[in-house]
Parts: sequence; structure tokens; C-alpha cells
Amino acid sequence: MTEQDMMLYGVAALAFLTIGGLGLAFTGGNSNSAARKRAKSIGAGDRPASQGRTGNDETSARRKETQKMLSKLREQDEQRKKSLVPQNIKAKIDQAGLSITPATFWMISVFVGALFALLAFLSGAEGVVAWGYDLKSRPVVIAMAGLTGLLGLPRWVLNNMASSRAKKMTNQFADAIDIIVRGVKSGLPLAECLQIISRESPAPLGPEFQTLTDSIAMGTNLERALQNLYRRVPLPEINFFVIVLSIQSKAGGNLSEALGNLSLVIRSRRMMREKIKALSSEAKASGMIIGALPFVVGTLVFITTPDYIMELFTTETGHFLLVLAAIMMTMGITIMRKMINFDM
Repeated sequence: MTEQDMMLYGVAALAFLTIGGLGLAFTGGNSNSAARKRAKSIGAGDRPASQGRTGNDETSARRKETQKMLSKLREQDEQRKKSLVPQNIKAKIDQAGLSITPATFWMISVFVGALFALLAFLSGAEGVVAWGYDLKSRPVVIAMAGLTGLLGLPRWVLNNMASSRAKKMTNQFADAIDIIVRGVKSGLPLAECLQIISRESPAPLGPEFQTLTDSIAMGTNLERALQNLYRRVPLPEINFFVIVLSIQSKAGGNLSEALGNLSLVIRSRRMMREKIKALSSEAKASGMIIGALPFVVGTLVFITTPDYIMELFTTETGHFLLVLAAIMMTMGITIMRKMINFDM
């Protein structure tokens, strides 16, 4: 093969590649652009032109209908909770596990309020310089002390007792559901499983289930007895338990599987609550330190120069500043509690 033949073959190959490239550019470019446009339309959520606007309208209508149904179910659940759990002193006493009547509670509150007012009166009578009360502020201080003893301290103690009891109940409830699951799988009836929990579980779960089994034995149907349980212990876990058993008693189904899933949900909620508690511990510590700083600094100033800080307690301007500081600290503590508390 001569050098001229090799040159001829090379020119033919270059011509072939040039013609092929031009054809690809004129024919494939349009298809690529069309493919890119279709990919963009799919990524943007558009449907093909064959379906048109009807498919989008039906999807949006179904979505709106689902949202309306969910909001309606939430409203019904909130109304059911409000109707089942009354917000009064009797309900709080039941939630705290106390065996006193509301009249006894109010008698105790009146006694504590009178005691606080008497202590405020006697402390003011001992001397203006010692306690910092002048004649103009004494009636206000006595009235505030009486209201604190009447409405503040007893309700605060009652709420703390109810919250502590609810936490104990939440920690024990998952194990109780596991007992029911194992009992149902072994062939025991539901009533017998509830009696086992009432006998074997410690307080406060055992006495509550004892009340539940007693009401069922006295002739109350299961749904009504469960609603009374939720009225005494208004916890989300108890609400889930009541819903599962009520649905199973009406529609049937695998009770052990449903309660097993509920046990997993309750344990997951507990783990999430503990995780949130660990993550918010730094914010709580910062809030406690910031809230304690005014009292610590005030005590140190009183120890070093008592005449300097007693101006806050012996003058009207000092009283105004104290009230303003109390309001601002209360607002700050409330905001920080809202920031670190999560509703589950």
C-alpha cells in the first residue's frame, strides 16, 4: 500500500466521522432536549399531558379531604378527652391518689392561707428594720401571703403529687401490657390478665387495675370501666390502651399483636422522652444558674453591706423594683420551660 492510498483512506475516515457527527447533532440534540424537558417536568411534579388537569384536581381534592378528616378526628379526640377528664379539684385529688374529699382539701388550704397571713403579720410587727416592711406595704404583703397559702402552695403540692404518680404509672405500664400479651398468648382471658396485674404490680399501677377489675366484676362493661380508668389517670399511654381494647372488643382481631405493638410504641415514647430530657439538661442547668444568680448576689450583698440592699425593702421605689424583678423572672422562667418542654 502506497502513501497515497493511506492518505485516501484517512480522508475517507475523517469524512465519515464528520458526517456522523453532524447527523447526531441535528437529530439527537432535539431528542436530548426533549428528554431533559420531560425530566424537568417530572422533577417538578407535573403529570403527562394525556392526564391533563383532571389528575391534579383529583389529587388535591383527595389531599384536602384527608386533611379535613384528620383534623376532624383530632377535634373529636380532644372533645372526648375533655368530656372524660374533668378539670377540677376532685379530679386532681384522684390523679394524685389521695383519699380525701374536696371539702377537706379546701379546709387545709384555708388553714395554710391563714397561717401564712399570720406569719406575715407577726414578722412585720417585730420591726421595720429587721424584715423591711413599712406601714404602707404591710396589708399588701399580708394579703399576698394569705393568697399564696390558700391557692398557691396546696395546688402546687397537689399538682406535683399527681405528676409524680403519673410518671410512675408511665414507667410501669409497658411491663403491664407485656403481661397481658403473654397471658393472652397462653390462653388466659383478658379479665384474668388484668387481675394478675392488679395483684402483682406495685403502686400506683396495681391499685388502679384493682379498681378496674372490681368495676368489671360489679357489672360495668369493659369500655365504661376503661373510660373510668382514663378519667383517673389521664395519660396518653392509658388513652392508647383504652382505644385498642375498645376497638378489639367491638371489631375483634388479634389482641396480643395489637397490644404488643402498643408496648413497643410506649417504650419508644419513653426512650424519646429520656433522649429529650438528656438533650435539654444543659438548657435546664443554664436556667437554674441564671435564676439563682439574683438570690445569690442579693445574699452576698446583704452579708457584706446590709444597709445598701435594705433600700429595696424599706422604700416604695425598692418595692416597685422587687415586684418588677419578680414579674420579669417569672416570665423568663416560663419562656425557658416552654422552650425545653416537648408535648408527646
